[in-house]
Order: sequence, then structure tokens, then C-alpha cells
Amino acid sequence: MALDQQFSQDDQIIRKNYYYRSIKRFADIIFSLSILLVGFPFFLLFALLVKLSSVGPVFYVQERVGRNFSRFGCIKFRTMHPEAEDILNNLLEENSLLKEEFQKDFKLRNDPRITSIGKFLRRTSLDELPQFFNVLRGEMSVVGPRPIVPEEVERYGEFMEEVNSVRPGITGLWQISGRNNLSYKRRISLDLVYVRQKNIWMDFRIIMRTFFVLLFPIDRGAY
Repeated sequence: MALDQQFSQDDQIIRKNYYYRSIKRFADIIFSLSILLVGFPFFLLFALLVKLSSVGPVFYVQERVGRNFSRFGCIKFRTMHPEAEDILNNLLEENSLLKEEFQKDFKLRNDPRITSIGKFLRRTSLDELPQFFNVLRGEMSVVGPRPIVPEEVERYGEFMEEVNSVRPGITGLWQISGRNNLSYKRRISLDLVYVRQKNIWMDFRIIMRTFFVLLFPIDRGAY
């Protein structure tokens, strides 16, 4: 009898996860199409500003780690100068403190590589608008863990497989809880909280909270 009950519980969990994934995927597609259609004029405006701000492409595509360790190109509006890599290498060679800061989070608070329009796009998170194309392609979700670069995988240690069991998100608990103001350990813990407690209601609350953060961008750690 106990074995039958266990099978029944397992079956309920499987069905619950299936329904959640199906509803979430449908919602991702509808939400992304809505954002891209409604925001199309702004999309064109930001693309023009990026193009006029400096020489180089409008978009920047960076390799990220997706669900089940798959790799994909995460699309953003370009916010850095084309020679950003050379600027960074020279900077880190000359300044040990900045090198330590960069190795900690792979970011710099006062980053000389960022263009003038890039600072605005990053501060408002509008540079991430093109990621809705990643959502439509099934590489990301609207809500999920942070999409990390391959160099960060080992920092997740034993938790990487669990975090990587779902699609990374444009927004998530990390993005509405302080972003780069949080310690790396705290970021990982928030990703784990989401993966272990994920449900439609939680996704909805995160999206609503994201709109609030975007409308009232105090120091949310976006840089």
C-alpha cells in the first residue's frame, strides 16, 4: 500500500511539473510577443541611439549557459565600446584593485568600457529587451535563475545541476533583490530558492516586482 501511495505521489508531482512547464512556456511566448510588439518603437529608438553613440553593431551576443548545460547566444543591446576587451585587459593589468573587483563578480562598478547611452540602458535594464527573442526561441524564460557565463559554472559547485534544470530568466529573484549589490553566495542561494519553490504565482509576483523596480530605479545594483 505504501508503495502504491508513493507511485501516486510521484505521478502527481510529474503531472504538476508538466502542467507548470506547459503553462509557463505558453505565458513566456504570449508575454514576449506582447512586449516586442508594444515596445517596437522604443526598440528602434534604442537601436538608433546605440548605433549613433559609437562605432559597432547594435546588438551584443554573449555565450551563456542554458537549461541542462546547453550553450546559447544571449542577445543584448550593445552597451560597450567595440574595443572593450582591450580596454579591460589594459585596465586589469595596471590596477590590481580593479582586477580583484572584476574577478569577484565579472563586473566593474565604474566601467570605462561602457558608452554614454550604455550607462542609461544598463541602469534601466533596457539593454536586456532583445532577450525576449531568446525567450521566443526557447533558450530563456521571462522568469528564472540568472543566465550565467561558462566561467561561472564552477562557482555554483554542487548546486549547478539543480539550478540548471530550468531555463534562465530575463528577470528573477536576484534581479529584484539588489542585483550586483548582493554577494555571489547570496545570488546562488536566490537561484536555488526559485528553482525549489517555482510556481505560476511566484513567477507573476516576480514580474510585478520587476515593473516596480524598473519604474523606481533607486540603487538596485544595475551597472
